[in-house]
Amino acid sequence: MLGERVWLNRDVVPVPAHHRTAPNVLSAVGGIGVLFVAWGVVALEAWPTLFGAALVYAGKLWFLDRMVWLWHDTRDATEEDRPGTSIPPG
Repeated sequence: MLGERVWLNRDVVPVPAHHRTAPNVLSAVGGIGVLFVAWGVVALEAWPTLFGAALVYAGKLWFLDRMVWLWHDTRDATEEDRPGTSIPPG
């Protein structure tokens, strides 16, 4: 995903302020979901496993949505503004 490339390059080229918090929060949501999945598998319980899987999927899908939004907000930058990438603008 092109937005993920922009996100990974954020130390070199800063991302807009409204894109800085959500990806980290959504990654944490997915991590919490993994804990529920692990608990459910170890305890052989269906509800924590399914709840955790739902958190993982929801967090990842929302993260991907944010990456598309990030790409759309930054795709008009020139190649010089994105060192280390070979992504053409637009």
